[in-house]
Amino acid sequence: MKKLLIALFLLAAATGAQAQHYCIIDSKYILDKMSEYKDAQGKLDNISKAWQEEIDKQMAEVDKMYKGYQAEKPMLSDDMRNKRQDEIVAREKAAKDLQKQRFGYEGDLFKKRQEFIKPIQDRLFNAVQKMASSKGYDLALDKAGGVTLFYADPKLDRSDDVLKILGINK
Repeated sequence: MKKLLIALFLLAAATGAQAQHYCIIDSKYILDKMSEYKDAQGKLDNISKAWQEEIDKQMAEVDKMYKGYQAEKPMLSDDMRNKRQDEIVAREKAAKDLQKQRFGYEGDLFKKRQEFIKPIQDRLFNAVQKMASSKGYDLALDKAGGVTLFYADPKLDRSDDVLKILGINK
């Protein structure tokens, strides 16, 4: 956020007294109007839910194994106790590894998000570029992003123009 504001100030200072033309868009507002975004988000939610259920099932099995082990522990030999403990630890590690594979940094959910959402975001980005260049804007700021805007004149919001380019009615 600070980097963007500093870049804006530097850009304004570099151009001297030349007036900058800018507009503001709300990418969240635009994406919420795009049916394909809602569909993609629904698919991601369903995939995420199924994966979480799979992990929860494995963790429940680990818990069941541990409770069984605790009940039988006094009757087991040292070798059997060690073997059962190793099995429980291995199952728990496998469940945690699966969780990391599915939901970790650059995991399966991240890849699915890239697959489903990135083309929609690219389409939005291209529409914003087209609108900005056709209307002569030097900058297009997104108020839904990480930028903190304390005030934005509604006249500067060009989100509806982007929706028109995308062929979406309000």
